[in-house]
Amino acid sequence: MTNYKEILRLSTLGISRQATAFACGCSRNTVARILNRAGVAGLTWEKAQTMAPKEVTEVLFPADETQPSFKMPDYAYIHREMQRSGVTLNLLWLEYCDRCREAGEFSYKSTQFNKYYADFLLKTKATMHLTHKPGEIMQVDWAGQTAFLIDTDTGELIKAHVFVAVLPFSGYAYVEAFLSMAQESWINAHANAYRYFGGATRILTPDNLKTGIRKNTKQETVINRTYQGMAEHYGTAVLPARPYSPRDKGAVENTVGVVSTFILAALRNQQFFSIQELNQAIGERLNEFNHKPFQKKTGSRASAFEEEKPFLLPLPTHSYEMEIWKVATVQFNYHVSVESQNYSCPYEYIKQKVDIRLTNNAVEIFYDSNRIASHIRLYGRPNQYSTNECHMPPDHQQYIQWNGKRFIAWAQKIGPSSETVIQWFLRQYTVEQQGYKACMALLKLTDKHTARCVEAACKKVLSFTQQPSLKSIQLVLRSGQDKLLQNDEPPQSSHVDAPHGFTRGADYYGQGGQGKC
Repeated sequence: MTNYKEILRLSTLGISRQATAFACGCSRNTVARILNRAGVAGLTWEKAQTMAPKEVTEVLFPADETQPSFKMPDYAYIHREMQRSGVTLNLLWLEYCDRCREAGEFSYKSTQFNKYYADFLLKTKATMHLTHKPGEIMQVDWAGQTAFLIDTDTGELIKAHVFVAVLPFSGYAYVEAFLSMAQESWINAHANAYRYFGGATRILTPDNLKTGIRKNTKQETVINRTYQGMAEHYGTAVLPARPYSPRDKGAVENTVGVVSTFILAALRNQQFFSIQELNQAIGERLNEFNHKPFQKKTGSRASAFEEEKPFLLPLPTHSYEMEIWKVATVQFNYHVSVESQNYSCPYEYIKQKVDIRLTNNAVEIFYDSNRIASHIRLYGRPNQYSTNECHMPPDHQQYIQWNGKRFIAWAQKIGPSSETVIQWFLRQYTVEQQGYKACMALLKLTDKHTARCVEAACKKVLSFTQQPSLKSIQLVLRSGQDKLLQNDEPPQSSHVDAPHGFTRGADYYGQGGQGKC
């Protein structure tokens, strides 16, 4: 800031304006302007010498009497209104501007309006929880302190992690122990907390743990897909605390400390052998905690919650069902493998990457956010198949329409030997469907050979084995086929004792050729 008194003093000593400007760290124009204003105001160095710098400034630059006076808002009223759901500081500023306009008064800009409100909170020492609106926020976190269970077989101590949820307006809390901090426990804890409160809040504020938040920076916030699905189910919005900013969820941080003392420390000498037993004891202490009277004001968390409860959002008709998202590639058999089970999707998506949504009862397959298939979830032995017939290519659909009875009925039309072979194919596997492939291959032999040839080949194979194979039947059809139609005896050959199963003779290469298969 320019020292106006020093300018007057140096000017009285006869110092040039350029030298004065250099000494006072200002421009020559500033020195000239100050000396002119001092002349107009009749201010000399003798008078200014005994004056304070602020008084010299007021003489040189008197306040403008025409400057308008601004209307100071009623911040006590504004603070009360801020406790109501949906009311924002910007809305109250707009209402303040409207009132000033109607009264012909000048209003503060929003920046000054907000500054004066912050000063009001500082002067009145308004506590932080008063700034929360009823039913607006639920803050959640895992407690740093753990409880313990005793393994009934080994006697070892098993850690139990404690989940804490709190409504900042009333301080009403929910506490539950879990054997892990995995995503399933995290989601179930939220659902149980909402059920305990009897409603959901509009905002959910967690910490930046990976089971809830994938990324949280100044530029973007990426929420875990399962966590986002749970929030959408209850109609709430996830607004995580800023990284390394525990004050953003101060209510739950304070409650975690109290819970560690009032609940966990109180149970430290008790022994628990199941998570249900531990949670029952926690529930009893939690009820005492919520009904414990406040130290510095009347009432308790439970009584304050009764005022807050009507502002909670109603719960959905059914609780949230845990979902897990996975990514898989559709294989050439138009199935995706999930949790060691196989589920079909339209064959047009072969080799495409798809998103898979798993719940306790269902499996849904998505491509570009569009659901292309859904199945009842499979449990039990691994590598089971859930196949929708409409997902198959047309030729595969024809195949799936066959069953054991139909294969046998087809074979009966060919002959008794063919029927015997089909029954063997169906009987040799533990699961009948495993033999369908061989049955279908035998059926397709009639596309290249006559039914008489296929029946004769089956009869020939059964003449030397009770366990016919498709390969042996195919070999018979490839060798001496015209002889099969003439008689049922093996074709005569000079190579009967040959080590190979069947030897083509001259008749096979066209010397005869009547009635070939």
